[in-house]
Amino acid sequence: MRDLQQQVIEAHGGLDRFRQFSFLTARLHQFGILWDLKGKPDVLTHTNVRVDLRKEEVSHWPFHPTQMRSRFTSDEVRMEAPNGDVVESLLEPRASFAGFVMETHWSDPQLAYFAGYTMWTYLTSPFILAQPGVVAEEIGPWSEAGEVWRRLRVTFPETIATHSREQIFYIDRDGLIRRHDYEVEIQGDNAAARYLLEPVIVEGIVLPAKFRVYPRGPDNMPVAEPLIVGVDLSDYRFE
Repeated sequence: MRDLQQQVIEAHGGLDRFRQFSFLTARLHQFGILWDLKGKPDVLTHTNVRVDLRKEEVSHWPFHPTQMRSRFTSDEVRMEAPNGDVVESLLEPRASFAGFVMETHWSDPQLAYFAGYTMWTYLTSPFILAQPGVVAEEIGPWSEAGEVWRRLRVTFPETIATHSREQIFYIDRDGLIRRHDYEVEIQGDNAAARYLLEPVIVEGIVLPAKFRVYPRGPDNMPVAEPLIVGVDLSDYRFE
């Protein structure tokens, strides 16, 4: 297990290089059925994200049609006006999703919570494997698209807000993450498979230029339709 965990971290640029930086920003173009289902069809279609690489804090802006900016942590979400005034806040945000299913609408702070923990998980992976309390073990390989991918089953501690406590990363022969499975607990534990596409290198760190998230069937295969979430990322910048 340690060998595969180390391999995937090194293949994406290495922990020492990653730890040289404190923040990562990017421009997002987001689409898919999720946003309509949540009653937020255009709010984050075109937005920016800033991820704190040292602790779980994330901002998205703007929240269309306003110029509001989110401030996400696992314990609180704030919606702020351009001058910094707090317009709305949500304490203990995860508890607010109790009983929610895929079709349940979200408030703006709930959307900010989902978007915040999602992008923190995605944009700090695979370096998130070195976070305190994160446990990874190699499980059996998986064949897909004419390739064999090794797999890491990762268990996250309660201190990290993320999709589900247990997730699986699929890793190709070059050590790059190709697929990422989880259950979205805050919308009824629906099973999903996220594909990482078109890797780019920024400051020596490998990042995906695209994500595509599909439903995951009982046979562990993705269901091609509908596309749950698509994300195109550009203008990456480390600070």
